[in-house]
Amino acid sequence: MAVAINSFNLGYGLNKLHHSFAKHSYLIRCYGGDFNLDSSRKSWQFCSSTQKFLSTVQKRHLQLKEKTQFGQVLSALCNHDGDKYEEEQKEEDISKVTLIWRAIKLPIYSVALIPLTVGCAAAYLQTGIFSARRYFVLLASSVLIITWLNLSNDVYDFDTGADKNKKESVVNLVGSRSGTLVAAYSLLALGFTGLAWASLAASSVQALLLLACAIFCGYIYQCPPFRLSYQGLGEPLCFSAFGPFATTAFYLLLGRTSEVMDLPLTGTILSASVLVGFTTSLILFCSHFHQIEEDKAVGKLSPLVRLGTEGGSRVVKAAITTLYSIVLLFGLSQTLPLPCILLCALTVPMGKLVVNYVDENHKNKGKIFMAKYYCVRLHALFGTALAGGLVAARMLTTGS
Repeated sequence: MAVAINSFNLGYGLNKLHHSFAKHSYLIRCYGGDFNLDSSRKSWQFCSSTQKFLSTVQKRHLQLKEKTQFGQVLSALCNHDGDKYEEEQKEEDISKVTLIWRAIKLPIYSVALIPLTVGCAAAYLQTGIFSARRYFVLLASSVLIITWLNLSNDVYDFDTGADKNKKESVVNLVGSRSGTLVAAYSLLALGFTGLAWASLAASSVQALLLLACAIFCGYIYQCPPFRLSYQGLGEPLCFSAFGPFATTAFYLLLGRTSEVMDLPLTGTILSASVLVGFTTSLILFCSHFHQIEEDKAVGKLSPLVRLGTEGGSRVVKAAITTLYSIVLLFGLSQTLPLPCILLCALTVPMGKLVVNYVDENHKNKGKIFMAKYYCVRLHALFGTALAGGLVAARMLTTGS
């Protein structure tokens, strides 16, 4: 308003000054006989110059006024779309290093480590045996399998258009769909070779079949013609693959030796595998929060597309509550040893952090991106506590 008033006053003053000089010039022209010729000519030249000067000033003033008005309109438009513009700028400012880090998804590889470690701890509780060589072969193989999952998922989401605007997509970063796909299936072959070697060393066809089922779950989750993740079935498949299938298979592979050939499927390993599958599925569920619009655009009916962010936040709260309720139930039924219950209880603050973060930020697309990483932390801490409890139970029982 102050700018407008000043502009009005300035314009009014210039107009008044212009009319005054014009009137003075007219008087000189009409009554020039009262003055000498040189004086009249000089006055005429002076007034003419002054008129030109004032005319130029007026034009520049009008141009300045127009620019000021345009700036005010532009400012209003920017303020109207400020949040959207700020988000776009932040996305543009993401460095290549950050995008590569996101594409690697290093924290996600805890889903390879935790099922193996919990299965190993359950085998140790049952037999008191730990085979370091077999453990690390299985770990390397599991990492290769997870890398296949990530790369092939990027390829097939690229095909459907789900990753069209996803800058951290490996296909978008590398610029080669076919190269990414070849690398993915090469890693799958190497990973499965390692799993097969461990299964042969343990003489466990049962374990190999369970691992094959886990891999098949991963295939039908994302690969054509199935793409069951587009039907909202990703979480049940994730639960089955990483929980009962993978965790139980690792238990069989790491507990069987030439001395121990018949390893029973106890309630302890089955209950532990359920908990591992539960926390792994929670990671997948929370990974949908920030890409609801993209999923809708390509017809991917993820749980968050169906529920919305508000409903999704309630599901996360219910899931965390259910997780610790199940732990307590397993403890009361003595399916899991007491050290597992006590150590898992120590992760409750992390579970509460996940619930609070999702509840507060589920509408904020920029912040809710981090929800899955908080779930990864919960998954890793909870799995470590579970495995630690199984090992502690063995030590307390045998005194060794």
